[in-house]
Amino acid sequence: MPSLLETATAKAQHWLNSNIEETTKEQVRKLLANQDTKELIDSFYKDLEFGTGGLRGIMGVGANCINQYTIGAATQGLANYLIKSFPSKKISVAIAYDSRNNSKYFAQITADVFSANGITVHLFSNLRPTPLLSFAIRHLKCDSGIVITASHNPKEYNGYKAYWNDGAQLVPPHDGNVINEVEAITNFDQIKFNADPSRIKAIGSEVEDAYYKEVIQRIPKKDSILRQKNISLVYTSLHGAGITMVPECLKRLGFENVNIVQEQKEPDGNFPTIQSPNPEEQSAMAIALRNAKELNAELVMATDPDTDRVGLGIKNINGEFFLLNGNQAFSLMMWFILKNLPDKKGSYIAKTIVTSELVDDMARNLGIECYNTLTGFKYIAELMGELDGKKKFIAAGEESYGYMIGDFVRDKDAVSACAFFAAMAAVAKDEEQTLYDWLLQMYVEHGFYKEGLVNLVRKGADGEQQIKALMEKFRNDTPQTLAGEKVIRALDYKTSLEKDLVDGKVKPIHLSKSDVLQFYTQQGSKISVRPSGTEPKIKFYVSVNHKLASKSDFEKVNSELDKRILAISQALV
Repeated sequence: MPSLLETATAKAQHWLNSNIEETTKEQVRKLLANQDTKELIDSFYKDLEFGTGGLRGIMGVGANCINQYTIGAATQGLANYLIKSFPSKKISVAIAYDSRNNSKYFAQITADVFSANGITVHLFSNLRPTPLLSFAIRHLKCDSGIVITASHNPKEYNGYKAYWNDGAQLVPPHDGNVINEVEAITNFDQIKFNADPSRIKAIGSEVEDAYYKEVIQRIPKKDSILRQKNISLVYTSLHGAGITMVPECLKRLGFENVNIVQEQKEPDGNFPTIQSPNPEEQSAMAIALRNAKELNAELVMATDPDTDRVGLGIKNINGEFFLLNGNQAFSLMMWFILKNLPDKKGSYIAKTIVTSELVDDMARNLGIECYNTLTGFKYIAELMGELDGKKKFIAAGEESYGYMIGDFVRDKDAVSACAFFAAMAAVAKDEEQTLYDWLLQMYVEHGFYKEGLVNLVRKGADGEQQIKALMEKFRNDTPQTLAGEKVIRALDYKTSLEKDLVDGKVKPIHLSKSDVLQFYTQQGSKISVRPSGTEPKIKFYVSVNHKLASKSDFEKVNSELDKRILAISQALV
């Protein structure tokens, strides 16, 4: 079996012998000549995989990087599949892109290749949020769609997310079929790069107007917003695409005191004011939180570069700002929605398996069905497709700051989420409450659940092998206890089997196979382990819970739950 260096060298030589531009060949020659072979190996040791959601990787030359050739191959493969799928139809696609470096360039290459294949392209003329791409596919009745983004990854990354005609990311059988078509592109001469400009059309403002209309009609208690229209809100787009839509959406909803973080207003793929454009991280929201403190705002909102995730900051009982995690924000959203839902009959919500089970308990208590899916909104969208016409979809969410209200978008949507959270802050203030008051009341009514997340980053080819080894270790050697808590159930989504460790009984898991493990303890804790599908890391999700008798007990119980999370986390890593 060839070594990684031998494989990388062979692939690099193949590129040199291919019909590619001379500047790219010169970069390949430099990699081959460098005595330090790490960059050569990382760039060429494998082909960048067109996974079930598309491509994501570091920008640069090489088979394992995002560049015009890997983007071109992905687009040609998808074009080939579309032509086979719709042989007698005039095929059309929609394309959007975010603020990352080269996103507009890669979007144009994508449009060129589609058009060269006789496919009509609806292209946004400027950067726009990912959820608008999902909406545009449905609104324009396109057969597929692409957004150029690497979501919240570091600035070195970019990516390519593929969607089907329902506005959702690719699911079986389409994902596997497209992957096969992409893998069949073995020569750059197979890619049609010569554009047909007559087939590339600009998307007009009517699509955004239709989107705003859908959002606003789903916001409850608009009379409260009217009375609290001057509530102080702080928003930052973190140099991303959110600036093009979030402020306008809030304005159309009636809010008149939205304070934009000026230092982060301009779209910039270098993200100059932050280490990482990830609203899950405290450092990314530091400037917005400082502004909110100065303004005595009610709510802070930050969206990632492609605006499908939103982070929130609210004030505690002492008026100090803190960040809600994704589980808290989603649970609070569901608490508000379900309490104000006029007709629960035939309705349902959805979440991912690693998201807080507080939502499951709340749904049961409030009389609505809650479905669990694998991690990723494409699985939620797939569920929605299966239930279309049978049950009414209300909302969905996941722990990693993704939320969706209504079925007009089939992916996580930070634009509508910002509008919704702002509305919640206004309604709470109208009732002489705060979102913090609501959070504690929710815990009293349905149980205090708290979650922690441990990320182990392992980069490059070696890191990929280390992550695989860690997963196999947990898979083959199920922990009997974690921090003194007895493990009583083990779920392996790769084998689709759930084992009761008390009586030894095994039963099937009725979800698609996925490289995820879950362990439940006798004390009600849940531990989930999975490799990230978009970043070089393995994730450990820890969830613990306890009854909260009254709001006055919050600090005590919170401290106890923190200790349990820390102990379990240390036992895992």
